[in-house]
Amino acid sequence: MGPVVSGIIPLKKQEEQKIAEKIVLAYSGGLDTSVLIKWLQENYDAQVITVTVNVGQQEDLKEIEEKALKLGVLKHYSIDAKKEFAKDYVFPAIKANALYEGKYPISTSLSRPLIVKKMIKVAEENEATGLAHGCTGKGNDQVRFDISFASLAPDLKIIAPVREWNMTREEEIEYAIKKGIKVSSAAKKYSIDQSIWGRSIECGILEDANKEPPEDAFEWTVSPENAENTPEYVSIKFEAGVPTRLNNEDMEPLRLISALNTIGGKHGVGRIDHIEDRLVGLKSREIYECPAATVILEAHKDLEKMVLTRHEVAFKQNVDSQWTFLAYAGLWNDPLRNDLEAFINKSQEKVDGEVRLKLFKGGLQVVGRSSEFSLYDKNLVNYNIKTGFNQSYSKGFIELWGLQTKMANILKQKISKDTEAELT
Repeated sequence: MGPVVSGIIPLKKQEEQKIAEKIVLAYSGGLDTSVLIKWLQENYDAQVITVTVNVGQQEDLKEIEEKALKLGVLKHYSIDAKKEFAKDYVFPAIKANALYEGKYPISTSLSRPLIVKKMIKVAEENEATGLAHGCTGKGNDQVRFDISFASLAPDLKIIAPVREWNMTREEEIEYAIKKGIKVSSAAKKYSIDQSIWGRSIECGILEDANKEPPEDAFEWTVSPENAENTPEYVSIKFEAGVPTRLNNEDMEPLRLISALNTIGGKHGVGRIDHIEDRLVGLKSREIYECPAATVILEAHKDLEKMVLTRHEVAFKQNVDSQWTFLAYAGLWNDPLRNDLEAFINKSQEKVDGEVRLKLFKGGLQVVGRSSEFSLYDKNLVNYNIKTGFNQSYSKGFIELWGLQTKMANILKQKISKDTEAELT
């Protein structure tokens, strides 16, 4: 969708006009960024251009656009980037089994470099002087936006009003009401970020790490207690490490992810509650809903174990962890990510096959897998004595495999005895 020009801010005659700040703001339509429009106008005397990038946040983009125009922005851009997000950001994350600290399927962090990319294009088209975001000085997003801005548009000013303003959420709501900015009940209670790959929920009661999240914090998943009483089986086909078919039906990435969000959600799969290490040194209690991501990553990891050697799996786990950290830590544009992806993409050439999973009452279990590249050989592992596996070889293997361990312990025992003899 193209730009919508508000026409609200009149241009002065060239001789009367000072050089105006023209700032491109990442706009979600929520409390924080709505307040920032007014703040930038008042404190920077700026012409504000808002950009909303649709990565699957399931919000009314027309309503967001109208809200921005009502707040007096110079232009507003609504950009549909869902397909690009799925193909160029989510799919690499699947290949890398991207779970931050082994728990969270990174979703929020994945969308930030894409949003920045679109913002910079808008800034270039409008000859903007600065780029702005609504991140706080306590979170990770400030790092992601700032580094991405600086990497791709080093000549533009970076403005982080919330960090500069240092206003509490209560003060922010008060300011919004004073300026006639509509504040939703959800905004008063939680801070929410969504994409096709996950939903994060923060603030309010959730900041008490010892309290169970209330049900009104969740939208994509039902509680396991209220989930369906009958288990459901799903089958996911992977090609070169990415899902291409669900339950024997070929699907485009967006449709497949959306379908699994629905299926996983109705079975209570994908709720995540954990203590997370933020980049700025804080421990943070984080709540996420990631039904599709949870299902797909579990299936992908299982298939990799079937087709890759133990050496590939072990080495790739380290590569995956480093790739995930770079994406989480705002270093998407660091050359190392591309270096790591070269290995990851090579490893995925054999990750073709199908995985069956069982979903039930919040639980997720792989119950079957198959691949033409499988290293699993039933004829070798079955307990029938007449197999292709020569068991007599095991004795010599064990002797050599444990040789140094055996020698180390013999030496340890000898030193211990010698020490005891000297003492007596």
